[in-house]
Amino acid sequence: MKIKEIAKNNDIDPDKFEKWLRDSGVEISSGFTGNKLDESLNGDQLANDFKKYMADEKAAAKKEKEEAAKAANEAKAAVERSAQEKQQGLASMLITSGFNFDGYTITKYSGYISGDDAVSMDRPTQGWLGGVSSDVGGDLLSGLSGIRRNALAELKEQAYALGCNAVIGVDFDYITMDPETVNSGGGTLYLPFLFAVTANGNAVVIEKNN
Repeated sequence: MKIKEIAKNNDIDPDKFEKWLRDSGVEISSGFTGNKLDESLNGDQLANDFKKYMADEKAAAKKEKEEAAKAANEAKAAVERSAQEKQQGLASMLITSGFNFDGYTITKYSGYISGDDAVSMDRPTQGWLGGVSSDVGGDLLSGLSGIRRNALAELKEQAYALGCNAVIGVDFDYITMDPETVNSGGGTLYLPFLFAVTANGNAVVIEKNN
């Protein structure tokens, strides 16, 4: 029995069928007219067994794909839940420059933490009438306000990472830098101002009093 004829009669792929036969240990003989099976073997039964094998493989692949998709969805949902919980935790976190909260008891101290941020600001230039070309005070206040918010946000992030829900003793340290260097002509090159702020505090866990 030619393998190709068996495959054709049973509407199956001859190459895959032959590979399955070889993997199954079925003896195959070769000839000028194509590979064939021993006449004592039931070709149609082998074809049916191959179809069942392929159906099982397809079902297993489908199940594996569905399980992978389910695991991916569960992982995505877990990440989204974690992100939502973190957002809620940061939004509800209390901070104070003092060392307690009215109506709450501190149940755990997790240590000193800090958050930092910095901003550079171009130096003002002289206009053609001799005036300053930018609002130095306004730019400075806007820059400091922004980096102070960012430093506080980082402070909260660190407290949350420690499992805390509040920060006490919060204060700010400011650093101003007036960098300069030598230009190609040997003169002084004044670089943009740099303003930095550090928010400091102690991360704690607080519980509302009954």
